[in-house]
Amino acid sequence: MTIPALGQFVSYARTAAPRARTAGPRGDRTVPPWAIVSAGLTPILLTGGWLVAGALQPASYSPIRDTVSVMAGHAGTDRWVMTGALLLVGGCHLVTAAGLGGIRVSARALLILAGLSSIGIATSPEPIVGSTPQHLAWTSFGAVIITVWPAFAARPGSPQPLILSRRGSAVVTAVFLALLCWLVIETRGGSDLGMAERLTSSVQTSWPFVVAVVLWRHKARTRRPELPGEPPEASHAQAVTAGAVTAGALRGQRDLA
Repeated sequence: MTIPALGQFVSYARTAAPRARTAGPRGDRTVPPWAIVSAGLTPILLTGGWLVAGALQPASYSPIRDTVSVMAGHAGTDRWVMTGALLLVGGCHLVTAAGLGGIRVSARALLILAGLSSIGIATSPEPIVGSTPQHLAWTSFGAVIITVWPAFAARPGSPQPLILSRRGSAVVTAVFLALLCWLVIETRGGSDLGMAERLTSSVQTSWPFVVAVVLWRHKARTRRPELPGEPPEASHAQAVTAGAVTAGALRGQRDLA
């Protein structure tokens, strides 16, 4: 390679370096399949847990009136079913948070806290009568965290998927707040506390799965075409090298002429 060609290659590398850094920012990382699976398992495990545990309870238990915590408490029959489901849900939240590199760090941290809250609820069961400060604290903390989570999952910049834009995330957060308010109202002697808790938790725990799928699809649509099995940076680097060599060759031909 001639000296002019080498200089042309250096010039290409310098101008291409910012593009290479901005082509794959942290906010555009591809969501790994295991993160999508863990996010999808979360509502399935929670719903399946209370359905199975509810079938094992005596006839006096009402899923419309009584909470899920009753089945995981000391008064529940086969309480290990609901306790195990809560532990698995917490673990899935932790795994999902580790894989959602396309959202802000604050949103991932909140998802970790939501997972720890589910584990805390499982490890601080209700007594036969009443509740405990630990159980109430974990339950309240987890409910607030998962309610505000969509607001922190919003991604700045444009273009963004609608549900991950600031406006879309604000709408989802408002819906979650309305569900939480309904749940709080039912705790004041309401007759539909169990139904409010189940509906609210089912909707809210499904949202990380929706976000994971949307991020995966958004990245698939915006990704630059690449050869099978080729790293994202490889095609760009090869293009830069080929361009530099071609330019150097043309420059050398002009010099010889």
